[in-house]
Amino acid sequence: MQETLEITDSKPLSLAEKERRDALRVNEIFYSIQGEGSRAGEPCVFIRMTGCGLRCSYCDTEYAFYEGEDKPVEEIVNEIERYHCKLVELTGGEPLEQEGTYTLMNELLSRGYDVMIETGGHVDITRVDTRVKRIVDLKTPSSGMMKRNRYENIEQLTKHDEVKFVIGSREDYEWSRAQVWKFDLAKRAGTILFSPVVPLSLPRGGVRGEVELRELAAWILEDHLPVRLQTQLHKLIWPGVLRGV
Repeated sequence: MQETLEITDSKPLSLAEKERRDALRVNEIFYSIQGEGSRAGEPCVFIRMTGCGLRCSYCDTEYAFYEGEDKPVEEIVNEIERYHCKLVELTGGEPLEQEGTYTLMNELLSRGYDVMIETGGHVDITRVDTRVKRIVDLKTPSSGMMKRNRYENIEQLTKHDEVKFVIGSREDYEWSRAQVWKFDLAKRAGTILFSPVVPLSLPRGGVRGEVELRELAAWILEDHLPVRLQTQLHKLIWPGVLRGV
């Protein structure tokens, strides 16, 4: 006979299901400066989850595909509390591919944390509490993952949320611009982020990608797009550092 621990929606919750909801496979937990989005520049605690069903061409966190350690939600929260910072972001990998993410978000909200989550946009965001700032990617052509975009998520966006486009070419820009207009994203989301693929700096090497950044800025200005140009601040502060920033 299978052991049951509690009742949810009139269905018994098995021990295995209970453990799945109360634990996460975590790649890293670290305290840094938020480098992207509307909260860029603020101290933030990051929880990077292990695993992702996408394989974007420009991914800069491939180490999170497989590396990680199983941690109970309680242990994760205790580690977060040691940083004495109320801004927390769940990232990956893809955090919404793990059931325990919902338990973690709810626990953090109950403790008064300001919670953000960055998702690749291929998983349904309906279950994410609207108090959480949802940063939803729309994958551009150069990512190789455009067919995985879940456009139904756009209907769920609120002005508390953000939409992100990672742009590596003029084609990516024109496609992204078309989505901004097609879905009237400025009215649906609080912030629309356009982020260049090319890193902006190298150690002692000056600026790399300056032309690309200026081109993207020029295109945005030419089209009067209601978007925010994003420069990944953490890569400017710690050039060449991949983990823990």
